[in-house]
Amino acid sequence: MSFIAPTEDQVLAMRICAGIDELAAHERYGAATPDVVEAIAEGIGAFAAGEWAPLNRIGDSEGAHCKDGVVSSPAGYPQAYKAFVEQGWGSIAGPAEFGGQGLPFTLATCVLETLGAANMGFTLLPMLTVGAIEALDHHGSDAQKAMYLPKLISGAWSGTMNLTEPQAGSDVGALRSTATPIEEGPHAGKFRIAGTKIYITWGEHELAENVIHLVLARTPGAPAGSRGISLFVVPKYHVNADGSLGARNDLRAVSIEHKLGINVSPTCVMSYGDGTTTGGECIGELVGHENEGLKAMFTMMNSARINVGSQGVQIAERALQQARTYARDRVQSARAGSPDKNPVPIIEHPDVRRMILRMRALTEGSRALLYYTAGQVDRGLLGDKAAQSRAELLVPLLKAWGTDIGCEVASLGIQIHGGMGFVEETGAAQHYRDARIAPIYEGTNGIQAADLVTRKLGMEAGGVLQALMADISAEMQDVPEVASLAKDAAAIGTWMASGDATLDDKLAGSVPFLTMCAVAVAGWQLARQARATGSAEKTGVTKVFNRTIVPEARGLGAAAMAGAALYYELDSEALTG
Repeated sequence: MSFIAPTEDQVLAMRICAGIDELAAHERYGAATPDVVEAIAEGIGAFAAGEWAPLNRIGDSEGAHCKDGVVSSPAGYPQAYKAFVEQGWGSIAGPAEFGGQGLPFTLATCVLETLGAANMGFTLLPMLTVGAIEALDHHGSDAQKAMYLPKLISGAWSGTMNLTEPQAGSDVGALRSTATPIEEGPHAGKFRIAGTKIYITWGEHELAENVIHLVLARTPGAPAGSRGISLFVVPKYHVNADGSLGARNDLRAVSIEHKLGINVSPTCVMSYGDGTTTGGECIGELVGHENEGLKAMFTMMNSARINVGSQGVQIAERALQQARTYARDRVQSARAGSPDKNPVPIIEHPDVRRMILRMRALTEGSRALLYYTAGQVDRGLLGDKAAQSRAELLVPLLKAWGTDIGCEVASLGIQIHGGMGFVEETGAAQHYRDARIAPIYEGTNGIQAADLVTRKLGMEAGGVLQALMADISAEMQDVPEVASLAKDAAAIGTWMASGDATLDDKLAGSVPFLTMCAVAVAGWQLARQARATGSAEKTGVTKVFNRTIVPEARGLGAAAMAGAALYYELDSEALTG
């Protein structure tokens, strides 16, 4: 099916939720004028519809292939990526001193959202590069920035992050990859990297001229656990002093995973320093200081978590568009209770209309949360400490709830198609398969919820969460559903921060609590949009959100405060035996 970018709703979200006009009043973002914002949103919409969306199905059906360490993509992908680079879409928010356009993160968010809705698996390529740029920009040396950032920002080179190992999933501290100092020769001062990494998104491919891997490894004598991890930049091709590409580094893709979805994205098993690629050594360079790799990697991961939350919005938008078209065109059965017994488009049936409106309310609500988060990130970059703290609080809400929404909306899309949704020919199933990875990677949604109640809830002794919920309840006095939800979330936050709730109690209630907080923020931002536009369409969608989705979230309060003992009344043997 054809894809049309949701440009109007994106521009509205950037204006109302991110406050991009206010951002443009600052010298740093002065170029983000209303005409530029609209031009970028419209331009990326046209590019995505014309170049990336037509490749979505072929990418799913053919996928990526790995042979002898070489990964190939389906026809059309190299040309589409080349066009992406030539048109500068990867450089929107890149630092100007390294060739970027220096525009707000909010606009870069719009670019990735649109590309991902057109082709989610393909968009993982520039998405990971964004994280590599941020990690090097924050933690790299001046020489590393000068060598790597211009090509990463342009997209000529792509970036990856290498955390996971076969024996170390979410427990990054259990990794075994090594980095041995080189004391003599042309690579003196660098490190020999050795180890195996798994689940490396776009770890090997031929679309970019070079692949810049950011790899976590241990130096000799490093402390055990996460305290002894360092970060290294490991290029596929060595980079000469003049910026040209040199010899191949000793790293390779051993294989790629056969996955449920995002098939065009090569998820690689990467081997470093096994001597099979060049017969030489895998050379890496330390980023930042030894044993501080996790801090540097979290810069990259936080960026990725926001963009993964965006993926939930992306896949929801694509599934909504397809389901809406099918519901309009599919004629079946007369409307119940109608004197006219002729069959009608299924959009006329109450339950189908309920599902379409739920899909739309969830999609627009998660988009509102996405751009509110992006706007807070931008304010943090301008030095607003309160906004920076609020953005840190919002990241787990966006990543977890946003990706849960992507799965739910994609599932509803299949339901609207009926049996035709369950077969591959319609394409509805692809959205669901693609969406399902997002709640897992960059920290599972359970980890996001744990982060909320163990780290983010404690910021300023609970003041960051309480201030957010107070802002919502104060502004939403005329929207009692949202105001009440915010007050409930604030009360649960107070209970969790008190001595009455144990750590286990907080963790047991963390997922429903996160959902409550996310829905409160999304409902707030949707209501602000409805006020600003006064349109019947936005008001109608917002009513559906407030009257059906918000009450569901309020109903999670009991689960959030149920305590951990409930889940331990049955012992492990009874549960697993």
